[in-house]
Amino acid sequence: MSEHYYTENPTSGHDERRIALRALGRELTFTTDAGVFSRDGLDRGTEVLLDALPELSGRVLDLGCGWGAVGVALGAKYPALEIVMTDINQRAVDLARRNLAANGVRAEVVQGDGFAAVEGAFDAIITNPPIRAGKAVIYGLFAQARDFLKPGGALYIVIRKQQGAPSALKYLKELYGDAEVIDRGSGFHVIRARRA
Repeated sequence: MSEHYYTENPTSGHDERRIALRALGRELTFTTDAGVFSRDGLDRGTEVLLDALPELSGRVLDLGCGWGAVGVALGAKYPALEIVMTDINQRAVDLARRNLAANGVRAEVVQGDGFAAVEGAFDAIITNPPIRAGKAVIYGLFAQARDFLKPGGALYIVIRKQQGAPSALKYLKELYGDAEVIDRGSGFHVIRARRA
């Protein structure tokens, strides 16, 4: 089986790249590499997700953080946030740590499959889920997220309409009761599911 960005320990050769991007009104620089998601820059789905997020406070989890675009951008804009970032991919975790330091942002980064290395409850969980891992995997993450949210906390996901946004919204409504599309762009839907 070929490697995916959700491979725990990528064996592909390194091909580091430096990229500069503007996110949440901040100019940021990142190092990316082969074997991680969207190594050429910020993917459109994550861009739509970031732009759709309301002002956040408290404790935030960047689930499947990759090289750190979401966590770094949030930490740069909201320095008071307590941010935890997690990814199954060790190479991504290492890059996220480097990118936090390069941009002067504080956050905790842990390696683990889904919520395996995560502790405590969050005011917000943000994810661009690993669609290629399959529906069973991502729906499992959506269900687990509920147990890691504080009452009133919200899960924010981005998913393409043609990759299952309508069925994901239906599932999240069944699971959380309160779920809605809060933004759309370039075929992506940003869904917020709030824990009662």
